[in-house]
Amino acid sequence: MTPRVRQGLLLLLLVGALMATPWSRTLTAPIPKNVYLEEMTWVEVREAIQHGKTTAIVPTGGTEQNGPHVVLGKHNYIVHYTAGEIARALGNALVAPVIAYVPEGSIDPPEGHMLLAGTLSVSEDVFAAVLESAARSLRAHGFTNILFIGEHGGNQATQARVADKLNAEWAGTGVRVLQVDDYYYKNGQVDWLMAQGETREDIGTHAGIRDTSELMAVYPDGVRMDRLAPNGGNYTEPTGVAGDPTRASAERGRKLLRLKIEAALAQISRELGRPAGS
Repeated sequence: MTPRVRQGLLLLLLVGALMATPWSRTLTAPIPKNVYLEEMTWVEVREAIQHGKTTAIVPTGGTEQNGPHVVLGKHNYIVHYTAGEIARALGNALVAPVIAYVPEGSIDPPEGHMLLAGTLSVSEDVFAAVLESAARSLRAHGFTNILFIGEHGGNQATQARVADKLNAEWAGTGVRVLQVDDYYYKNGQVDWLMAQGETREDIGTHAGIRDTSELMAVYPDGVRMDRLAPNGGNYTEPTGVAGDPTRASAERGRKLLRLKIEAALAQISRELGRPAGS
């Protein structure tokens, strides 16, 4: 074997070895069946985006008092579940981690939910900055539809403001931010409960039939069944409850959750122009 032939063979072997090294190949992964970003690797996320999962849901919850019978993370458990169901129904969506730090009232002096232990509050500007940064991050990775879904009433106005700001900035780029407020405001829950014979007073506005039923359905360990009482019970201090949670049930919770999910899907379909669940 001549030196020239030997050199040629060595070169071929070297090229082959380099091609076999991990850094010479593109990373791939199976298309994930999961919809939650936090439970996926970055390779799985990239694979999902490349196969058309270009809608991202940004769910927002909150960490607030919910009376003596419901845990502080109520909103987070509920919106984690509903966002996942919405993503599965859409078929082209993934879910970002729940934003659990949201405006809950003045910290000093404390007001609103902050009057009761465990509530965590941030300013409107901080919440807006987190939302905006999350949306910009998702856009950078290739998501073209970004959906804000808020479980907490105090989140809605800021989400709408951030969505409007980003839509104005990204006009003509093919990227859209949608504040899915029908999920919260137009879900028909109160009408359904009243049709079941409940009064507005018993339905309540916080930690009553709706909140308690929904948490019973998605995270029953988060409800202290021995502490259920109309308006939280009779005490010399505020309980944080408005409504009658003794009339809550997991069965009702499943129906109430479905109403939220269907309201969100209908709005997404209407505003993004494709059939919900496609």
